[in-house]
Amino acid sequence: MAAIEKKKSIHETTEDNIFNIVNLILLSIAFIVVLYPLIYILSSSFSSPQAVSSGRVVLWPVELSVRGYEEVFSHAAVLTGFKNTFFYTIVGTCINMVMTILAAYPLSRKTLPGRRVLNFLFMFTMIFNGGLIPAYILNTNLGLVNTRWVMVIPTALSVYNVTIARSFFQSSIPEEMIEAAQVDGASHFRIMVQLVLPLSKSVLAVLVLYYAVGHWNQYFQAFIYLSNRDLFPLQIVLRDILILNSMNNQITDPQLMAAKQGMADLIKYSLIVISTGPFMILYPFIAKHFVQGVMIGSVKG
Repeated sequence: MAAIEKKKSIHETTEDNIFNIVNLILLSIAFIVVLYPLIYILSSSFSSPQAVSSGRVVLWPVELSVRGYEEVFSHAAVLTGFKNTFFYTIVGTCINMVMTILAAYPLSRKTLPGRRVLNFLFMFTMIFNGGLIPAYILNTNLGLVNTRWVMVIPTALSVYNVTIARSFFQSSIPEEMIEAAQVDGASHFRIMVQLVLPLSKSVLAVLVLYYAVGHWNQYFQAFIYLSNRDLFPLQIVLRDILILNSMNNQITDPQLMAAKQGMADLIKYSLIVISTGPFMILYPFIAKHFVQGVMIGSVKG
């Protein structure tokens, strides 16, 4: 009998080992598939235009060069775009977080009068909206068009993120703790600021990242509402540079055409690195909070 149990135990251990090996192989393949394009883009951005256009860049930079970055930063509008994007990202994210917390915390309290109706109205806006033309008319009447505030006020609240924060507050903050604070005479605002928010750092980090990435990559809002080039965010500026350096169909000289195409490709890769670099550098520092916040919100919400 003992021999049979021992054999069964060994059989299960062997199956576990096979599963772990297969799982490791599949995850390694997925890691390489995701990582290689990033390495290729970074290496291409530091290569020469000739090496990029000829396809000689495979893994490491070929004929090391920073000509693509020099060409991009030779445009004064790039620095203006960075400044505007930092403003939209920082100010917009702060507004987003304040609005999201002020909406999510009351909705998470079961004692809120009309809580079900308010939740329904919030969810309704995720399915139905007025559309682009009414939104443009509204922003025009509010005097937001062609101002910095049109990039942050119309997108001040995401119902999806409110739902994440509300679910976290409901599932992760003990009701008894809030009731004890109320017995001690604390107001709801004081409970939210001094009790709930310090215990919600993980989900707040997730929301900050969601909002900040959205503002950093925002271009459609600027494309519709902004005509003043001094207000353009970085994404619009980089788009204009890419179009400016794209191949001209009127060029008939094959060598000149190949050189221009190589430079356009090099600038394209440099633009990708410039536009994604700040968040690629920032993400490792908040990855722990990001993963923890997402898991808590998804499992308990």
